[in-house]
Amino acid sequence: MNYPYLLFDADDTLFDFPKASVRAFSAMCTANHIPDTPEIYQIYHEINKVLWQAFDRGEVSKTFVTRERYVRFLHALSLDRDPDKCNQDYLTALGQSVFPLPYAEEVCRTLADRGHHLYIVTNAVASVQRSRLSRCSFGNLFAGAFISEEAGAAKPEEAYYTYIRTHLPALSRDNALFIGDSLSTDIRGANNAGFPCCWFNPKHAPAPPDLRIDHEIHDLRELLSIV
Repeated sequence: MNYPYLLFDADDTLFDFPKASVRAFSAMCTANHIPDTPEIYQIYHEINKVLWQAFDRGEVSKTFVTRERYVRFLHALSLDRDPDKCNQDYLTALGQSVFPLPYAEEVCRTLADRGHHLYIVTNAVASVQRSRLSRCSFGNLFAGAFISEEAGAAKPEEAYYTYIRTHLPALSRDNALFIGDSLSTDIRGANNAGFPCCWFNPKHAPAPPDLRIDHEIHDLRELLSIV
């Protein structure tokens, strides 16, 4: 066993976030009498993406992102709706939307059977992520979840990894592997903290020259021969 501790990003690594987001957005639109079309969702998606990119750069808080995206979205559509209610309706529906990516459950069950310690490492909204894990058919395989808003720091900040090591004193750079799809948070964060990393790259995107990528996989099943 090369890596007894395996720390997985959640969204777009184990779970299909775009699918969950579309479903949650539709529920929000229904609850707030907003037209639900692909074009309108795209407006929301672009606003949301820009704000989360700012969060990843450490420029804004998560609380700001989750509310401001609806302030800007409603302004873009000239709609008089309560952004706080829209956001809460969306988050509630998102917490109920669990769509594992192909082979996620199979791989996690195999790893757990082999004796690996599985954890979730995520910058997602805590209430949403814990709701989704509780509803997930293989959520019980994870020994814990390290969520940025509870940690007081986020990937890729080194303080986030210090928080994890405080709660997992047996964790070391010799026995742990961080797995994720995001170069800017998952891979850069592991680089910053000096941990081995595995880039989940199903779209076969080119690797940037400024990051250390210890392992690269395009299918979650490839992880089984690495760890």
